[in-house]
Amino acid sequence: MAGAAYRYCPLCATELRPLAQLEDSGEKVRLRCPACGWTHWNNPTPVLAAVIECADREGRVLLARNAAWSGRMFALITGFMEAGESPEGGIRREVAEETALQIDALDLIGVYEFERMNQVIIAYHALARGEVRLSPELAEYKLFAPRDIVCWRAGTGHALADWLRSRGHEPRFMEPRRPA
Repeated sequence: MAGAAYRYCPLCATELRPLAQLEDSGEKVRLRCPACGWTHWNNPTPVLAAVIECADREGRVLLARNAAWSGRMFALITGFMEAGESPEGGIRREVAEETALQIDALDLIGVYEFERMNQVIIAYHALARGEVRLSPELAEYKLFAPRDIVCWRAGTGHALADWLRSRGHEPRFMEPRRPA
């Protein structure tokens, strides 16, 4: 049960167990409380992502490196959708918070599974402008011409590849790391 964050029932403090129960789609094993019946649904978390095309920088794409990441990986701007906001409103907020850029136009690229992280990614193309000022969450950014972008084979990398294809570029992908 990947992503299970609960070990004890939040209602009665009994240790949760993987228990089968009949649901609409048939029998399903989930973490459940054997004492009170509380269920940890462990549904995927919606994550928003943006391929940011900088209109005032010759259409270059902004990719950023998260301050918490080791290495030199640059990726899309992402963030969790907040309660009470639409996906479009959420990605506008995330882009503004993390880069200070203002979005002029927003188009849905697609929705992508990211099972390893128990997430569903809602990816947009954002046409943006302004002076980049990174939040402390991001260490640095680079602007790439679409033809120079190399995609990754997980999560938001698939959204970036789809966006590149929509612009007439055949995406190139990073080679998987080989164990030493």
